[in-house]
Amino acid sequence: MAKSPLISVVDDDESVRESIESLIRSVGFSAQTFSSAEEFLQNGPIEKTACLILDVRMPRMSGLELQRHLTAAACQIPIVFITADGDQETRARALKDGAVDFLSKPFSEEALLKAVNTALQR
Repeated sequence: MAKSPLISVVDDDESVRESIESLIRSVGFSAQTFSSAEEFLQNGPIEKTACLILDVRMPRMSGLELQRHLTAAACQIPIVFITADGDQETRARALKDGAVDFLSKPFSEEALLKAVNTALQR
């Protein structure tokens, strides 16, 4: 039996992490959650993560900073950004820097799953 892809979720909002984790698991993927970019970098299975769902605005290190850090380390994890307050400039920068999608909260389950599936096909 093939192992399901690991989706890592990084968001400082616990309820968002829990709901996304539940959704991801409900469609058969593995999921792991982290409350900060630093926690993901220190404890995350970076090499096993098939897709990263990443909040834009978090304390200390933002999602965009984590994206730049991973790119500088030649880590090519497909990223789906989620945000409660994303402006067009931030969206454009994230997509230009390689993000698969940029979803504004609240987003539909379908939109998130479509973005994850697109990421997994890269």
